[in-house]
Amino acid sequence: MNFYLPSLMALLLSLSLHPPKPPQNPKLTSLNPPVPTSVLKTLNIRRQFIINSTSLCIILWAPQNPVPQSLAEPSTTSKPALNIANTKSWFQFYGDGFAIRVPPEFEDIMEPEDFNAGASLYGDKAKPRTFAARFASTDGSEVLSVVIRRTNQLKITFLEAQDITDLGSIKEAARIFVPGGATLYNARTIKIKEDEGFKTYYFYEFGRDEQHIALVATVNSGKAVIAGATAPQSKWDDDGVKLRSAALSLTVL
Repeated sequence: MNFYLPSLMALLLSLSLHPPKPPQNPKLTSLNPPVPTSVLKTLNIRRQFIINSTSLCIILWAPQNPVPQSLAEPSTTSKPALNIANTKSWFQFYGDGFAIRVPPEFEDIMEPEDFNAGASLYGDKAKPRTFAARFASTDGSEVLSVVIRRTNQLKITFLEAQDITDLGSIKEAARIFVPGGATLYNARTIKIKEDEGFKTYYFYEFGRDEQHIALVATVNSGKAVIAGATAPQSKWDDDGVKLRSAALSLTVL
């Protein structure tokens, strides 16, 4: 029997709901070596979205976080495309097995301990990083984060997930990625063309505690890669397209 671990995702998301103070000396850098131009061209080609929408709905989730019935109902009509911006001119950050576009004027807010996490001394078990990447607006109210976790930390199973669908349908996986008490605005399955077929991503957009969150999740080699963009609900009308676009720019390498 598989057991979902929603508390982990709720904890990780709660950290994003309280934006940190902006850095005094902002510096947007990547710790990874330069990526060849050929790879960049390949990544751009891969960003061909084929969007299979399962539902466009507004649902108030109960604290127990039950699965909304509307997510389980098949779509009978085509849904409008997601409102996103062209991110090709944005800085592209390369992390551990992923890349993501960073909105203009966002600053790298990873702390030194975040980079040191993952290293082990004298054979001790390495402490996992809370975030694989984190950026914020100049006032710290809008945050873009990437989290990487082994899939067996999200759903207990003897087999490592190789695709996000191994964690369940978009309806079932919502128990993992959308915390209880959230208002779900949108849930979609997105397929991106790659050399060996299509990579599946799950997209969720929801509100919680006066915050609006756009979240994209996928699985690669037994690891879940999750990008979340958050902002106060009051700012979403102005900056929502930018933040949604940043989350949707997530690519696994």
